[in-house]
Amino acid sequence: MTLYKAYAEDLAEMIERGALKAGQRMPSVREASRHRGLSVVTVLKAYHWLEARGLIVARERSGYYVGSRPQAYPPQPAASRSATVSTAVKKGDLIFEVLDAVQKRVVVPLGSAFPSPLLFPLQSLYRSLNRSVRHLDPWRTVTDLAPGNWELRRQISLRYHIDGMEIAPDELVITDGAMEGLNLCLQAVTRPGDAVVIESPTFYVALQALERLGLRAIEVATHPGEGIDLAELEAVLRQQRPAACWLMPNFQNPTGALMPDARKEQLVSLLERYRVPMIEDDVYGELYYASTRPKPAKAFDRSGNVLHCSSFSKCLAPGYRIGWTAPGRHAAAVRRLKLGTTLSAAIPSQLALANYLEGAGYDRHLRRLRDALFVERDAMINAIREFFPRGTRVTRPEGGYFLWVELPRGTDSLELHRRALRQGISIAPGAIFSARDRYAHCLRLNYGHPQDRRVLRALRTLGQLALDCGP
Repeated sequence: MTLYKAYAEDLAEMIERGALKAGQRMPSVREASRHRGLSVVTVLKAYHWLEARGLIVARERSGYYVGSRPQAYPPQPAASRSATVSTAVKKGDLIFEVLDAVQKRVVVPLGSAFPSPLLFPLQSLYRSLNRSVRHLDPWRTVTDLAPGNWELRRQISLRYHIDGMEIAPDELVITDGAMEGLNLCLQAVTRPGDAVVIESPTFYVALQALERLGLRAIEVATHPGEGIDLAELEAVLRQQRPAACWLMPNFQNPTGALMPDARKEQLVSLLERYRVPMIEDDVYGELYYASTRPKPAKAFDRSGNVLHCSSFSKCLAPGYRIGWTAPGRHAAAVRRLKLGTTLSAAIPSQLALANYLEGAGYDRHLRRLRDALFVERDAMINAIREFFPRGTRVTRPEGGYFLWVELPRGTDSLELHRRALRQGISIAPGAIFSARDRYAHCLRLNYGHPQDRRVLRALRTLGQLALDCGP
């Protein structure tokens, strides 16, 4: 870890535990430099890192002060409950109704599944696209079919290596976004009528996939701080023998839960023991707020039982629709399915991303993106605490850009969604995150739109509407 980052994290810890209080003046840059034996530049970089995260604020001609962060976060939602039997999934119409509203640009996109496109380095990506297309070898259009462009797979493999994982380029299959990768993996390990374990609540894309393939859902209790309940999961594995699990250990959508590494290792071992393949959705793994990237479950896979999926859509290039999967021992089946369906992800997009990843811009972009999201997380939590009904609970994710909000029981979040739309605000109501009629009083909010000045007004309006839809 760099000197400035180590110093900044020491100060961040002091702020978090209250040793440095809101409004308190920070030591001047020169004072801190003398006291810690650091250069002025190192102290300045540490202060800028803290400022970007909203932990301190600069006042003109006065210095740096500890920022006003939530004095007391609202309580987190409790763990959900498991379903004892599998369920047929019939949520397609409701999900499409909600998603249709999010696509309208005039709507405040609190229900969106994407962060603001203005957070991405679009001009740099355009330049990479132009360079790669200008020098495009025509043979690439027939040689870069599944499993995908070699150079892009090499760059992805290199990033895994830097994070301490060895996934060779030959193990990767490039897909049309993570969604296709997840669907291909699900098809590779299931047959119509099979049961699949999902988290409760779960990302609605998993429900759409299960419904389309004629699969049944087994919803297992999930804690917003620790992820899926392993004891409940083992009971399901023992009693119901599901065909697969579709899980999101890092910054789960919608709760933002981050499963600790030790529990991920237990999870992988448990599934291997019962010979149940795990489809891992890791699209938010790069959007962490700590000093290091959390390991995916794939890092603990020794037998090829984890079908790992990710993409650039949430952290770099949503419109390019480039994802990938490392399907382990199911790689041959996934490659065949890819060739038999969409044949190949778009060649220009693959080449553009390979070109972009050759430089150092991606990590700089990710640092800025994480800083922006971290600040917006607390800004939205503050607004919820101020404007929403008493008794509202909200998660405190350590990555990603979603908050899971639990309103007082009796509140109808589907009615809230419809009333909010009439005010030009989208939300994601809790009903679309379960195969069963659960989470009627919950909703997911997206805090990944920091440039949208309408967000604070929208949250104030939502708070009042929630009171009107309440018990």
